[in-house]
Amino acid sequence: MDAKHTPHMADHVVTLLTAGDPLADAVVAELDHYGPRAQRALDAGLRRGLPRLGQQPPAAVAALLKQLEATPSWMDPLMLQRGDVVSLSVPPMWFGLCSITSALAHSYASPATARLLAQAGSPADMAAHRLAETGVWARQTIRPGGLLRGRPGYLATVEVRLAHARMRATSLTDWDSGARGLLVGQLDMARTWLGFTLIASQALEAVGIDITPEEERSLYRYWSYVAHLLGLDESLHQDVVDHAGARRLRDLLDATTPAPDENSTALTAAMIDAQAHAMAGAPGAVLSEEQLRHLIDSVLRRAFGEEWTDRLGIPGVPAATDLMPLISQLNRQAQYWQTYSPASSQEARRALKGPAPELKSAVLPCDASCRRNAGAARPGAWAA
Repeated sequence: MDAKHTPHMADHVVTLLTAGDPLADAVVAELDHYGPRAQRALDAGLRRGLPRLGQQPPAAVAALLKQLEATPSWMDPLMLQRGDVVSLSVPPMWFGLCSITSALAHSYASPATARLLAQAGSPADMAAHRLAETGVWARQTIRPGGLLRGRPGYLATVEVRLAHARMRATSLTDWDSGARGLLVGQLDMARTWLGFTLIASQALEAVGIDITPEEERSLYRYWSYVAHLLGLDESLHQDVVDHAGARRLRDLLDATTPAPDENSTALTAAMIDAQAHAMAGAPGAVLSEEQLRHLIDSVLRRAFGEEWTDRLGIPGVPAATDLMPLISQLNRQAQYWQTYSPASSQEARRALKGPAPELKSAVLPCDASCRRNAGAARPGAWAA
């Protein structure tokens, strides 16, 4: 996304304020109309593919499957086989603490998303559930081959897409037509996508985990395919090939998004508490829950900047208890030696494939009830 295109893109973003996902929205309507017949066709199509269905499915289901199965010309099939190698190279603890947690906070910063989530139940009661399910979704998505047709990441990502469509259909009955944007529309999905690319990278940089320009481009190519499966308007992501382009898109989205409200701060606080509690109870944990809470606060403040973290109610960390300078130095030293030679890189990758404690986190605006109502396949994981 070149700077010269920014004025045009700004106008385009405004037009997307009330845009949903026509293909997924039509499938939800069709599921309601035809019931189990359409559901069976959708389930079979997602797992086996449209060409292998024994009979022609309903029109909207067929159109969605056709779009999902048409690999964009810009996508390298070998990349799908390898998975998101950039995210896979991040130690699991830091992927959970930095990548997913910061992406979740970025979604909560939208008051419309936060309000919708707050209606689903108490933030404290829902936080651990959302953390667990989206942690599974993220790992399925980045895994080698995870986004190939019928694989867990593919199924879970399409499930997210259809659940968003269900939420739109449900919320339209009481949607304030004067509100600034459609709930769970294109711009909300774009915020989520930026959460796993730009925002996650900023959080990882805060703890000393940097990526090269080549890795940066690889990250955006892979997540552009995730955006394709999620139904994100191609104009929002196809030309975003690096952090510079992502920052311009983020600034455009922020210009259309009101400041975080009390729901945003409540959800963010509950998420941080749940993450710190889960990590403190993980096997081999060496930091207390309070220390982990301070660490998460510090990561988020560095990733978002003081202005936004103040709005989200994330407290500052006393200098005496701030572990970030030491952590950043140690991670950078470790990363240097792990990438010093081909042999050390191979050994580092081998070590990272070993068992690791699950770190629970989440980002996408839905819960178990909207998943049940989405009319989508249930591959076993949900991003809540």
